[in-house]
Order: sequence, then C-alpha cells, then structure tokens
Amino acid sequence: MSEYYTPQRVRGLYSPAATEPFKLSRSKIDLFLECPRCFYLDRFLGVGRPPGFPFALNSAVDHLLKLEFDIHRTNGTKHPLIVKYGIDARPIPHDDLDKWRHNFTGIQHVHQLTNFLVFGAIDDLWQNSQGEYIVVDYKSTSKDEEITELNKAWQDGYKRQMEVYQWLLRQNGYKVSDTGYFVYCNGRTDKEAFDAKLEFDITLIAYKGDDSWVEKTLFNIHNCLNNSLIPAANPGCDYCNYVNAVEAKEKEGNLLPVLQSSN
Repeated sequence: MSEYYTPQRVRGLYSPAATEPFKLSRSKIDLFLECPRCFYLDRFLGVGRPPGFPFALNSAVDHLLKLEFDIHRTNGTKHPLIVKYGIDARPIPHDDLDKWRHNFTGIQHVHQLTNFLVFGAIDDLWQNSQGEYIVVDYKSTSKDEEITELNKAWQDGYKRQMEVYQWLLRQNGYKVSDTGYFVYCNGRTDKEAFDAKLEFDITLIAYKGDDSWVEKTLFNIHNCLNNSLIPAANPGCDYCNYVNAVEAKEKEGNLLPVLQSSN
C-alpha cells in the first residue's frame, strides 16, 4: 500500500451531533464542487480519493518564490515583477503571515450558521496604496505555450482558490482588493542543454475575483453532510466513472476471467 494513502479514516470526519466546529479546507470545498459524491465519501464516510504523488519540484519553486518576495517584504521594496507590470502593490508584512501560509492552519474563519471552520493556506499577501490587501498565488508548470491568462477549464479551480482566500480575509475584517494575482512560472524546454538548471519564464496574471458563491456553497455542503443518503456523482467525475465501470464489469462476470488470464 502507498505511504500516501489510507483506505479508510476515522478521524476528522463530520458528525451532525458534534458541537466543535468542523474543519473544512479550501481544497475540500473544491472537492465538493467537483463531485458531491466523492466529497461525502471523504468527509462523512472516511473514504477519500487516491491522492496524486507530491510534486516536489513545484514545492521547491513555491519555497524559493516565498524567500524571494520576503526579501522585498522585509526591505519595504517592490519586487521587480511588480515594477515590470506596473502594479500598485508591494509585499506587506503581517504578524500572522507565517501561520496563514501553513497548510494545516492557514487563515481561518468559523462560519457560525454551519459551524464550519473554513481555512486555506495563502502563498503571499501584498497591499496597494489604498490599503487593500491583495491575495497572491504561485503556480508553476512547463508548457510550450506562453501563459498570459487563465482560460482553461481546469484553471477554474485556481480562480475559486483565490476567491476563497479573498473571502477568508474579508471574514477576518480585512479590506481586500477584488483583483488578485497569479505569479505563474513556466519551465522552459527550448534550451540546448540542461546544464543542471531549469529556467523559467515568469508572468504576472491579474484576476478579478467574485467570492459571492462561497457562502451559498457552505450551506450546500452543510445540507450534503446532514443527509443520510450518499449524493449522486458528478457525471464528469473520472473517479466515480472508474468505480462504476469496474462495478459494471463485476456484475457482468467478466472481471474474474480477465484476471485469471493475466496470471
């Protein structure tokens, strides 16, 4: 069994009778939007999706970007990328920034009407001349095409991610700009040789968020978790479609002969 996957958990699951706030991460909110059935199996029954393996290179880029922007945060200066794009912003110090960046704490808010403790870990925090906080998220990839906008369907999750962070900051009483930024690092593959280093093209992509969907979604999640019936799968969920296909083959009685013939 993979060290990254536990088939069934008993801790951290939702109980309708619990009085303590239920921890609900930004990523689990997105899971609910992807597939209510997968979410219910995960958060109520303790059977989560098999995870992808960690992307160590992405984590390294994330770490180095934080160190780089923190130099300008300490010095009170603008990062060259901010200057290049003419953005009215600079990295801003905050006593809670380290906590807000930590995956298991993040910035938090207890949503009283659902008793959810909603949290998410931000990458960076800037501030403009109007005193508004600006949510900044780091992304890294390697594509042949230049990345200048978030126009792919799979990037909708990036947008929701930023909007949840904006919502959390606002729930904590902060004045937040609708416009956030993605620092997008694209690994170059057009070099003649590797030479033990990977070079990146870095772009700054502005995104105007709208967090009006967040609270409605929390109520929908609350209704889902307090329902005794497992919800229907999203028709586009690859995980559920795989399970359904396997179950169909088992019912046909075709699975055993296939397994036997492969031994």
